[in-house]
Amino acid sequence: ITHSSIPQGINKIYRVETDCTEFRNTTCLPCLYGSFMNQPAGLKQCFPCTNCDAGSNLKIKTSCTSTSDTVCEPLEGFYCIDVKDKGCMAAQRHRHCEPGQYISKKGTASTDTECSDCTDGTFSNGTFTSCQPHTQCESINLQLIRPGTASDDAQCGEHSSNTTVTVISVVVPLLLIAAVVVFIFIKKKCLTGKICV
Repeated sequence: ITHSSIPQGINKIYRVETDCTEFRNTTCLPCLYGSFMNQPAGLKQCFPCTNCDAGSNLKIKTSCTSTSDTVCEPLEGFYCIDVKDKGCMAAQRHRHCEPGQYISKKGTASTDTECSDCTDGTFSNGTFTSCQPHTQCESINLQLIRPGTASDDAQCGEHSSNTTVTVISVVVPLLLIAAVVVFIFIKKKCLTGKICV
C-alpha cells in the first residue's frame, strides 16, 4: 500500500505525526517554537532553529519562523568565515593594522580589513584610513626635536634662545681668564715673600 506522506492541502510548515495506513490518513502537526520545516518532505521532526551564538561572534539577522531557519550575521567588527544558505555560521574579528600601516580597505561583514604600509615622510598609528604627512616644524616656526617615523609624527619644540648661547659662550671664558689671573697674582705674592693664604 502506498499513500502520500503529506495529504493534499497540507503545506510544508507541518511535520508528520502519524503516517497513513489503509485505514487512516496521515496526520500532521505544526512545528513547535524553535523549529521549522522548509520542505514538504513528510518528516516526523522539524529542524531545530540555528542559534546565532555571540560566542561564535554572531547575531540574528532574520529570526526563525515555522517555514525558515534563523539567518545569522557577524557582530560589529567581525566578518563571516563560514557562509551557509545566505547566513553566516562562524565569524572572525577584523584584522587590526599595525603602527606604520593604514586601513586601505575597511572590513565588512563578508571581508577582512586590508592594511598597507605608510610611505616615507608619512605616519599612521594603525587606526588611520590614510597616512598623515609628518609635521614640518620649520614651517610653523618651531625646531625639530625628534624626526617622524612610520608610526609617529615629528616632534617640534620652541627654538632655543640665541641670547642664552651668546651669554654662556662669553661669560664662561671670561670667568676662566679671571680665575687664571687671580691664581697668577696669588702665586707671585707667595714668591715675593708675602704671606700666602
